[in-house]
Amino acid sequence: MATRDADLSSLRIDRPSQGASRPRKSFGKIIVWLLVLAGLFGAAFFLRDLFNPGIEVQLATASLSSPSQANAVLTASGYVVARRKAAVASKGTGTLVFLGVDEGDRVKKGQLIARLEDSDVAAALQRARENLRVTQADLNEAKQSQERMRILLKQELIAQAEYDVAEARYQRVIATIDAAKFAVREAEVAVENTRIVAPFDGTVLKKNADVGEIVAPLAGAASSKAAVVTIADMSSLEVDADVSEANITRVTPEQLCEITLDAYPQQRYPGYVTKIVPTADRAKATVMVKIRFRQYDEKVLPEMSAKIAFLAAGSNAGASESKPLLTVPASAVASRDGRQVVFQIKDERAVAVTVTTGQKLAGLLEIKSGLQEGDRVIAKVDEQLKAGAKVSQKTK
Repeated sequence: MATRDADLSSLRIDRPSQGASRPRKSFGKIIVWLLVLAGLFGAAFFLRDLFNPGIEVQLATASLSSPSQANAVLTASGYVVARRKAAVASKGTGTLVFLGVDEGDRVKKGQLIARLEDSDVAAALQRARENLRVTQADLNEAKQSQERMRILLKQELIAQAEYDVAEARYQRVIATIDAAKFAVREAEVAVENTRIVAPFDGTVLKKNADVGEIVAPLAGAASSKAAVVTIADMSSLEVDADVSEANITRVTPEQLCEITLDAYPQQRYPGYVTKIVPTADRAKATVMVKIRFRQYDEKVLPEMSAKIAFLAAGSNAGASESKPLLTVPASAVASRDGRQVVFQIKDERAVAVTVTTGQKLAGLLEIKSGLQEGDRVIAKVDEQLKAGAKVSQKTK
């Protein structure tokens, strides 16, 4: 009974009231909604960046240009050719037994280049010479006989008919000797045709046949070769350029030019127009123009591709020898915060590069510092293009 009457209020568990838990639950919900909103904003930004292709731009390459290009009225492309070039072949047919040159060798006019097997024609030549000797012996005998008959006829010891027979035999032998001499000459030419010589001073560009192969003038058989070597006079190099019909009026004879080889873009060669071929190519709608070098070095080789800048009248020919300058299109350079900059693309973003500029060259601008040859920059910069802007290269 004492236990029943005891005070049990001290054993009560204190619980927080229902109103106190509400602020904590509200604060948690706010954090969740903030995280959701941040995720939505991030996703929206990501999707916008993903589906936004950026500003379309074209790229240009920083390249070396000559100051004389400021005076260029027209540019064209072509190839280096030799005015004197020959595929040297044999007039005879036979097996090649000797080849005395290789690619790059220099030859002199008349120098023996190759020789064909000549045993058959050499035997024919020997036979023709022996026939000539026999005929010459007949001539001596016929001449002596004709002389005796003339004396006897004068003494009236023989008839006129006998003298006429001796005279006719003598004249026939003379004609036979002439024929024998021509036969010897014919056999000598056949032997000469087995020897292939250089027609002019030049350089061997290509070997077309090797020892052991059959050489024929027309190369009718699949296994035979027509030309033995190809040679060119390296002092007669020029450039054949195709100029559009629409621009041919800008080209005149003796017009000064600047020639640039694709193999050596830093080197400029002065030249001038020697001939405008008086016909057009119907398929390409172009006219061939021949440009001769005023001077060139041994680096210039036949069949090299070249670019030609036709200079305006009054241009200084010495400008072709000046040092080339690193240039970009003038539209690629912009002013940002008092600096001259160009823009490059890195990770699909425009990156500003500070440059120092120089003189202008017909739509180009010299870059003194900030870029190197071969660097790619955005070709045209406007006010919308900012550093960090997303860009994409324009496809043709």
